[in-house]
Amino acid sequence: MYRIGELAQRYQVKTDTLRFYDKQGLLTPLSRSASGYRIYTESDADRLRFILIAKETGFSLNDIAELLSIELDKANWACADVKAVVDSKLDNLTAKIAQLSNFKNALQRLSDACCGGPESAAHCSILENLESTEAAIRFEKRSH
Repeated sequence: MYRIGELAQRYQVKTDTLRFYDKQGLLTPLSRSASGYRIYTESDADRLRFILIAKETGFSLNDIAELLSIELDKANWACADVKAVVDSKLDNLTAKIAQLSNFKNALQRLSDACCGGPESAAHCSILENLESTEAAIRFEKRSH
């Protein structure tokens, strides 16, 4: 049995984190002590470890809740269901990486086009590119 502070210390998280997970329904203490401290079991510690590893892997709290519901009722779920959660996360990450790569390339083009000298920014190529009609058209197309 662990009091909230002991469990938090074991996994190097703040007690507020455990309270937050409790509030989100991810981690529910077995009971409370006479002085009101949350009391956790070894099973709760295992669940917290699962949550922390999943979080470190990049899963959102909603994803973790879904994975925990599968974990609690494994017999009624297929591996395909778990894989679908992971594959969805992987697809989202792949799209974000592509977007970040596009951002990086656009910033690199802006940086490469600028002399970076001490002269006035009155004719700065970066500002001119951002103000250009072509850039405005690309922006308009993306935002619709």
